[in-house]
Order: sequence, then structure tokens, then C-alpha cells
Amino acid sequence: RVVDVRSSLRSHFLRAMSTDGRFKVVVTRQLPEVAIKRLQSVPKIELDVFEHTDKAIPPEELEKKVKSGVDGMLVLLTDKVTRPLIDAAGSRLKIISTMSVGYNHVDTSVLKEKGVVLGYTPDCLTETTADLTVTLLLATARRIGEGMTAVRDGSWGVWEPLWMCGKDVHGSTVGIIGLGRIGVAVAKRLKAFNCKIIYSGPREKPTEAASVGAEFVTEEQLLSQSDFVVPMFPLNEHTKGYFNAARLSAMKKDGILINATRGEAVVQDDLYQALKSGTILAAGLDVTTPEPLPTDSPLLTLPNCTIFPHIGSATVATREKMALMAAENIVAFAAGKPVPFQAKL
Repeated sequence: RVVDVRSSLRSHFLRAMSTDGRFKVVVTRQLPEVAIKRLQSVPKIELDVFEHTDKAIPPEELEKKVKSGVDGMLVLLTDKVTRPLIDAAGSRLKIISTMSVGYNHVDTSVLKEKGVVLGYTPDCLTETTADLTVTLLLATARRIGEGMTAVRDGSWGVWEPLWMCGKDVHGSTVGIIGLGRIGVAVAKRLKAFNCKIIYSGPREKPTEAASVGAEFVTEEQLLSQSDFVVPMFPLNEHTKGYFNAARLSAMKKDGILINATRGEAVVQDDLYQALKSGTILAAGLDVTTPEPLPTDSPLLTLPNCTIFPHIGSATVATREKMALMAAENIVAFAAGKPVPFQAKL
């Protein structure tokens, strides 16, 4: 069976490869050096790299590049891989590898229709993202952003009994919606603060729950009982716009929302109103819609809204690992081998 699969991949590869034996790959951003060197180490791979790290490749430029004929593409979350782009690449395109865990930016139905393989980078940022999520929770609860502003603008004055007082994390109840890998990792960290962990989701997860002493509750119970509400679910038709006015109103008045999963999970206009009116105490966001968040966003006028610039996986080690995984998908396919991190379409 393994021989059959490899034979099929080899045939797939040969059909995709250009007539001169080169395997042309468009890379949509200047990646960490370890990934570029890995791709360059394969003689048959010919790279066309968009030589910028600080901006995304313009859609029209990417389309122009793929029209010239490519075998593969290495893309980022900022690249919208839709039907027009895939059609422009033509039948020679056989693999797309995205340097991301999620792939909502890729039209998977078109890839499936055209027989294009999708590689991604799963399970590589769990611990790093959990670190950042807890950091965001602590920063929001203890008003770190406000405190830093006070130091810089000179409003830090004589000691006052209740000045800059925030909310305790130790001994609090933390509700995690979606107890997956990152949710469990967050819960493990918060157990050190003697937090009570409750969780909700479409089904109970006894093994994961037992590892962190978490209790399964209904969505209504989680929202009404949690000091901190932490969504850790994937983005889909059920979770898009999940935190609307109704669900925010169902939270405790001194509850804090911590969102480091997907910006689209929150109806931001509703969140603004909930924060401004005191429906909930505060919110911490590492993800927004859109990204970057416009500087005139109403959320940025609120002292009780802590916003990070989507840095959940932003450590050198994790980003290098992600880039290398994305590169290895391309390298394996070009060699006619199974793609190590292939998404199921």
C-alpha cells in the first residue's frame, strides 16, 4: 500500500514538474533563513521569493507570478488563495503550503476540485500561544497597559488606595470554550494560580479535562460563572460572531473576555458597547477584524480593552519551526514523497 502511495505521488509530481525538470515555487514573503536555505538545498527547486518581510505581496503581483507557471506556492495567512488565483496558476500548480495552523484564507473546495495538495503547519505553536494567552489575561486583569501609559505620560502621582487596581487571577474561575490542545495548555498554566477551570463545547472531553481538573458545564453556566472567558475554538459557521451582544450580556458584570483565537469570533461593535456600558469589566484581544486594526477603531479609545498585534506564536523558535515545516511540505512533494503535514480536504 505504501509503495502504491509513493508511486502515485511520484506520478503526480512528474506531471506537475516543468519540462526542464525544474520545480518552480513562489514564496510570498521573505521567510526565516532556515526555511529559505532548506528550499535552496534542493537543486531542482527554483524559488521566486517576494523580497519583503514587512508587507504582504499585492494580489495582482502574486497573480502575475503564478501566471508565468508554478509548481508550488508557499503562502502566509495574509495571502488570500481564492479561485481566481488558483485558476490563474493553471494545471501546473500541484501544491500549496501555508505557514500557518489555520487555513481559512485558502479556498479548500477549489483545491480539492483541481487536485491540488494543501500543506500546513499543525501542532507547532500550542505552548507558545498558551504562554501569550496567559500573558494577555494577566495584562488585562492587572491593567498593565494603563499602568505603562501612566508611567510614560506623567499621570503616575501620589499613592492612592484604589488607583490602578485590577482583578485577581489567583483563585478565579476561568471558563475555556473548546478544550483542545491550546485550551489544555492554557489551563495547565492557570492551575499554578489555583484557578478553577470549567469548560464547554459540543461534547465532553474526559481525558483532556482530567489532565487539568476541568469541569464540563453548559455554555450558559460558563458565561455566567467565569471571571475570565477564554474561547479556544476553531473558526467556522457556528463560531463566527459567537461573542455578540447576547452572549456578552450573559457574562458576569466583572467578567473579562480574553480572545487569542480568531478575530471573527467577536462582533467588535457589540464588544465596544459592552465595554463602554459596563456590561463586562474588560477584554483582552490578540486577534481583531481586520488586522491590523485601524488606528481609529473605537476599541482603541477604551482603557479597559487591551489589544496585542496578533503575536500569539511570535517567538523566534516557533516562527522558524513553522517556516521550516511549510518548506518541508514543498521539499517532500518535489521529491515525490508523502507531504508530512498535509491537510485533509
